[in-house]
Amino acid sequence: MKLILTDDGSHSLYREDLKEGYHSHHGAVQESRHVFIKHGFTAWAENNPGREPAILELGLGTGLNALLTWEAALAHGNRVRYSGVEAHPVPEEIWSQLNYPQFTTNLPEAAHALAEIHRTPWDEGYFTLGSLFQLEKRKSKIEATTLTEGFFDLVYFDAFAPNKQGELWEPAVLEKMASLLRTGGFLTTYCAKGQFKRDLKAAGFTVETLPGAPGKAEMVRGVRQ
Repeated sequence: MKLILTDDGSHSLYREDLKEGYHSHHGAVQESRHVFIKHGFTAWAENNPGREPAILELGLGTGLNALLTWEAALAHGNRVRYSGVEAHPVPEEIWSQLNYPQFTTNLPEAAHALAEIHRTPWDEGYFTLGSLFQLEKRKSKIEATTLTEGFFDLVYFDAFAPNKQGELWEPAVLEKMASLLRTGGFLTTYCAKGQFKRDLKAAGFTVETLPGAPGKAEMVRGVRQ
């Protein structure tokens, strides 16, 4: 893993073995806010006032999506249960350099919050990290992870691109995501490839093609039927 700077000034990581970055080079924070917060968390919260979402992130990675969700939870007043599944945790010597806290405005002590996300123990259930944020972390591949069916309201599908990590975009994985979501739950992702949308529909989702984050034409949100 190598620390890199994206065009909006926020950090990302680059996996040398995959020759792939963790986020869009146009901007890590702006991509996460657009795909997972605006069209994921916020859209779901507006459709489900007063409810407390359970969120599954496929690829906890740098902790950016978790950090911005924690911030959004405070803004919306929603208690959140957040589960991250990650096979390759980011080591402290790298995550401690990430500049994401400077991009938050509604999360007090954001640097401490990011550290809490990364230092929370793996595979020991949920930990309460703030008044509205609970986190559990699974150190595993999603294919090998046992999760409760029908438990989640949101899936942040943030795997590496299909041409880099094709096994995570297979129909069997999308069917598993469908089984984990409640009816009406959202799956959001930056990817808008035609085969992916067809497979998502076959897995039981209504597929919405939405404007993408800056630098990308489209993204996808699936709604569990």
